[in-house]
Amino acid sequence: MGNWEDNIRKVTPYVPGEQPKKENIIKLNTNENPYPPAPGVVRALKEMDTDLLRRYPDPSAALLVDAIAENYGLKPGQVFVGVGSDDVLAMAFLTCFNSDKPILFPDITYSFYDVWAKLLRIPYEVIPLDKDFRLVSSDYKRENGGIVFPNPNAPTGELKPLDEVEEIIKSNRDVIVIVDEAYIDFGGESALPLLKSYDNLLIAQTFSKSRSMAGMRIGYLLGNEKLIKFINDCKYSFNSYTMNQTAIVMGVEAVKDREYFLSCREKIMDTREWAKKEFLNLGFSFGDSMSNFLFVTHPSYDAEELFEDLRDAGIYVRHFKKPERIKNYLRITIGTREEMERLFDFLKQYKNKQ
Repeated sequence: MGNWEDNIRKVTPYVPGEQPKKENIIKLNTNENPYPPAPGVVRALKEMDTDLLRRYPDPSAALLVDAIAENYGLKPGQVFVGVGSDDVLAMAFLTCFNSDKPILFPDITYSFYDVWAKLLRIPYEVIPLDKDFRLVSSDYKRENGGIVFPNPNAPTGELKPLDEVEEIIKSNRDVIVIVDEAYIDFGGESALPLLKSYDNLLIAQTFSKSRSMAGMRIGYLLGNEKLIKFINDCKYSFNSYTMNQTAIVMGVEAVKDREYFLSCREKIMDTREWAKKEFLNLGFSFGDSMSNFLFVTHPSYDAEELFEDLRDAGIYVRHFKKPERIKNYLRITIGTREEMERLFDFLKQYKNKQ
């Protein structure tokens, strides 16, 4: 028997949220949008010319790039698109983090960051959030090979003010700073205006959360034209055709319907603020989330037990066993008002049984 396994790259992969196959469940575990895609998306899907599917898509995805650029008042050369924010972030890691100095990111954050760093053999250092799960800007004023952090953070939902985000970018002009804005549309202020002043800033966003298109897998990066060209060069050296025909067409339609986008966003934000009051009334505590989820804990409940009991009742939320200091928290997506009411009905009954 050969020793071929000695030459295999072995990694511990990222574990995505559960995608249950059951019907009649309440799915609050992967921060999906509870509302359907924009009407124009649905219409375009029905009317799409399927003859296009026999041809390769435009490798530059120019229609979608142009639509995103116009939406943000940028040049097309400042936009990079890919198969969800995971894809574009992985490509950003591959392109931008090429130093023997460690990249920096929070200890409680999106758990794909350390997976990519290990896979791509990028040295890294995790920086602890403070006791209130807040990112401290001064902790990132040290020698490094790059910085990445979500804003709002995941899974805590805490939003860092724009002036503090700028402080990190300004203090690290010699490296790329990636601000992962997957949840920025739910009440946060984007770092987009800072692109004019900082050529080392790269912003990542997605269609999965605020645009109801997690199943279509569309993510994008915003940055200066030179940086985006470098990322495209790496992409074309890896996989030219990342965006399929359907995603390009659907993505353009999603960007067009700003009124629908704003309407869904407002409904989620309104439900979130109502849910905060309901959780407080039931004895839960949480940070001031500015995302489409809440990160909650209860002094009298074991989070893992509650997670399992909710799951048995057909209500799916997210529990993280690591790091240690968040193991008694649950991350709960904001669903429709009706879905959240069913959640709170369960929690009220749960409280009465304790």
